[in-house]
Amino acid sequence: MKIYIVDDDQSIRDSLKAVLEDEDFEATAFETGSEMLQNLEKERPDLILLDVWLGSEDGLDILDKIMVIYPMLPVLMISGHGTIEQAVIATKKGAMDFLEKPLSLDHVLNRINEILKLDDRNKQIEMSSSLLEFDEIIGVSKPIVEMKKSIARASGTNARVFIYGEHGIGKELVARTIYKNSKRSSKVYIDLNCSLVPEVFIERELFGSEKTDSSGKTEIYKGKFEQADGGTLFLDDICNLNPATQVRLLNSLEELKFVRMGGKDEVQVDVRIISATNIDPLDSIRQGKFREDLYYRLNVIPINIAPLRSRLSDIPLLLEHFLKETSEKNQLPLKRFTPSALEFLVNYKWPGNVLELKNFVERICILSQENDLNIELVKENIHDVKNHTGESDVQISGDFKSAKEDFERNYIIEALRKNEKNISRAARFLGMERTNLHRKIKSLGIDPENI
Repeated sequence: MKIYIVDDDQSIRDSLKAVLEDEDFEATAFETGSEMLQNLEKERPDLILLDVWLGSEDGLDILDKIMVIYPMLPVLMISGHGTIEQAVIATKKGAMDFLEKPLSLDHVLNRINEILKLDDRNKQIEMSSSLLEFDEIIGVSKPIVEMKKSIARASGTNARVFIYGEHGIGKELVARTIYKNSKRSSKVYIDLNCSLVPEVFIERELFGSEKTDSSGKTEIYKGKFEQADGGTLFLDDICNLNPATQVRLLNSLEELKFVRMGGKDEVQVDVRIISATNIDPLDSIRQGKFREDLYYRLNVIPINIAPLRSRLSDIPLLLEHFLKETSEKNQLPLKRFTPSALEFLVNYKWPGNVLELKNFVERICILSQENDLNIELVKENIHDVKNHTGESDVQISGDFKSAKEDFERNYIIEALRKNEKNISRAARFLGMERTNLHRKIKSLGIDPENI
C-alpha cells in the first residue's frame, strides 16, 4: 500500500518513511504540500500523513485541496503545536484523525492500519484505481466538498440517484459526473427533460411504441428506457410528469419491465436511473402533484445541490474559470475583475445560480473592450442589479465600516497567499500601488509572515 508523508521537518520525514517501509508500506515523502499535490494528480495513495504547518504553507489549506481531488482519501493530520480548535477544523474538513508531536510511531502505525482496514471496505465507493473526474465542478466550499463525496459514493454503485437543486445550479452536470465515474461509463447515457415533452407524447418517449399496418408489418419506436439499456437514463424535471405517466413509471421500476404503447410483449431492460428536479419534491407530494411511492423508489441516494448564494467562497473560482474558458473559446485576451467589481459579484444574489454567472461572464467579456472589468461595467452588464439592491440573504452583524474592513482584510490575505506573501506581486495582482498596499496591510493589522 502507498502512503504519502508531507512534513517540512526532514528528520520526521526520514523516520516515518523508514518505519513505514519496515512494515512493507510504499512510502513517499514530500517537503511541501504543493509538491505532493502535483503528484496526487498522477496517482492516488492509500493514505496521507500531513503536517499542519509546512513553512509558508497551511496544511489545512492543503487538506481542502486533497478533498477536492479525492473526497474520501484518508488523511491523518500531524502537528507539534496542535490545538483543540485545529483538530475540530481538520476533522470537519475531512481528516480521519489529528496526531500530536512528538509522534508515537507505534500509535501512528496502529491508526494507519485501522484506517486502511476501513478504507478497504469502501474502495468501491471511491473507485480508487483512477482519479474521479470532477473537472467541470468548480469550488472548494463545504457544500461542494460534501456534494463531491456524495457523487463519489453514488458513482461506485448502481443505485438510483435523486438530485434536487434550483434552476441553473448544474443538476445535469452532476448526473453526467456520476455517469462518467460509474461502472457504466462505457455504456450509453440518455437524457430526457420531462417538462419539454408534450404530455400526449411523454409515455411514447419513455416506453416507446409499436404500430402494425394492414400488411402485418410492425413499426417499432424505441423509447428512452430501451435506448438506455445497459447504460444510464437521466430524467430531468421528474416532478413535472403527469399522474398517469407516474403510475406507469412506478410499475416499471420494480423489475425494469414494460410494454411499448400499442405492443403486447414485455421488454426487459438493465438501466440505471438518475432523476432531478428544481421543485421541492416534498412540497409536490403534499400538494398531490407527485406520488410519494414513486419518490421513495427513485430517491435511493439523494444529492442536494446548494444554491450559489450559500457558497460565496466559490464565486471567485467560478469567475476565474469562466473568464479563462470564454477567452479561449472566443480568442479574446484574458480579462479580470477589479477588486470592487469582484466584491460586488461575490455579494450578488445570483437568482439564476451558476448558469446566470456563466452567461454574465460570457456577455461582459465579449461586449467589453476593456481587459480590466470594473464595477461600472459589471453593473451595466448584469441583468438584475435592482434585485441585488433589494432584500438580501446576506447576514448582517456589526457596522458597515467593520464589515468593509473584514472583507478587505480577508481579500488581501488571500491575495498575499496566492502570490507567496510577495507584496509587490500582490499589489500588481490587486491593481494597487505597492506603498498603498503596504499602508493598507499595516492599518488592517495583517502580518504577512503569519498568514
